[in-house]
Amino acid sequence: MAGMTRTKAHLVRIFVAGLLVALPLAATVFVFWWLVSTLVHWFGPTSAIGSVLVAVGLGVTGSAIVGYLLGLGLVVAIVFGLGLLVEAGLQRGLNSAIDAVMRRIPLVRTVYDFAHKMTGLFAPRADDGLRSMSPVWCHFGGVGGAAALALLSTPEPVLVGERRYLAVIVPTAPVPVGGGLLYVPQEWVTPAELGVEALTSIYVSMGVTSPQHLPPAGARRSAPAPGSAPAPPTADKGT
Repeated sequence: MAGMTRTKAHLVRIFVAGLLVALPLAATVFVFWWLVSTLVHWFGPTSAIGSVLVAVGLGVTGSAIVGYLLGLGLVVAIVFGLGLLVEAGLQRGLNSAIDAVMRRIPLVRTVYDFAHKMTGLFAPRADDGLRSMSPVWCHFGGVGGAAALALLSTPEPVLVGERRYLAVIVPTAPVPVGGGLLYVPQEWVTPAELGVEALTSIYVSMGVTSPQHLPPAGARRSAPAPGSAPAPPTADKGT
């Protein structure tokens, strides 16, 4: 009887060991499958954008698939041309013209400004407005309470009643492209000494990669003063 129990325990350990190896691989495959299926749904030949690309290419060929590929190739060529303008330093005039048009339309201006800031987070160079959106810790209830990694929309506080509040965006896991906009007391917000790539990694991994980007529990460092203005993020560890 004891031998059968040991055999079952051994088989369970082998199964669990294999499961621990298979789960990360399965999760990786699932994430990439979801990403590819989402891109195909949004940009494939049957999508709204894909139908436009097909229409562009159908002027050259009668095949819908070939027309889609030609339209996609045209879009890639345009994006590559914009990249050449950026490398040559000639994009400033184009950016000014686009900004002047987009920011004159009330509703479009709001969406365009937000998208401009979000894409600027991943740009190698950014102006002061883009750098203002930086990772911070949001301590609910004050420093020492529950904390969440968030993005500081702007370092300029606003008054809610007679109290100073900061606007922060708390992403969602494991896909941090969405989230919630919260106004929290200024003293609840402290700088997060990591970059946007590290914040994204932590949310995508649902916290698994936290030890790679955050100090271990044994490390001690001076805590910033409550309500201090968040400092620009430092370079990610291991990069």
